[in-house]
Amino acid sequence: MLKNKVAVIYGAGGAIGGAVARAFAGEGAKVFLTGRTKAPVDAVAKDIGASGGCAEAAVVDALDEQAIDSHLQSVIDKAGRVDVSFNAIGIPDAYILGVPLIDLDVEQFAFAITSYTTSYFLTARLAARRMVPNGSGVIMTVTAIPGRIGTRSNGGYGAAHAAKEAMTRDLSIELATQGIRVVNLRPHGMPETSTMREIFDVKNTGLTWEQFQEYLASTTHRKRVMEVDEVANVAAFMASDKASGMTGTTVNLTMGGSPD
Repeated sequence: MLKNKVAVIYGAGGAIGGAVARAFAGEGAKVFLTGRTKAPVDAVAKDIGASGGCAEAAVVDALDEQAIDSHLQSVIDKAGRVDVSFNAIGIPDAYILGVPLIDLDVEQFAFAITSYTTSYFLTARLAARRMVPNGSGVIMTVTAIPGRIGTRSNGGYGAAHAAKEAMTRDLSIELATQGIRVVNLRPHGMPETSTMREIFDVKNTGLTWEQFQEYLASTTHRKRVMEVDEVANVAAFMASDKASGMTGTTVNLTMGGSPD
């Protein structure tokens, strides 16, 4: 589905970013992987190479405009264009979770909102500038259930993801006539990710890890938890020309855990 496409993935060393990178490469894309820490990004690139795919890894802080811009220019220099930008960055959840809103200080509340929205804005804007001359491209990110439904002790996490979904709609209406699609993926909680383990550790629910996973499964229609490979497979489809009718929207991957 992605033969000859060029994709840049931010947060490629994480569970979701890594799975998306492997799925993109498996569908024929040349993938440029970035993250703030070199080792996990290199590991994903090595896996892709061992499977016959094409991947390059780089250290890029997705909150640093100059670093993002310089890396994108290097991608253009090597591959000639950028077809897909996928933002899967994460932040330390232990800092933003576990405190009721009425007890939360403003800096802790704003941290998630500022980090997630700024990174998405920078990566999307800088990619779009490279896509506009080609008249095509796909900009994607990952959001979360708290952006759609109320949740306890999540600080600014829900507000951050709601803002990202709003930004996607705004980007889409501005860029659609120039051939660029913008979409979100909203998965359910996945125990494979470090985020869910941090949520479990911080929130002190009184459940065991196994009971917590059972709870997550109970909130879905399928009565099982989402897997990162399922998210990655949808991401590959959404990045492809087969999803040409999808823009300005959030793909609900919560298995019924949240409303559309």
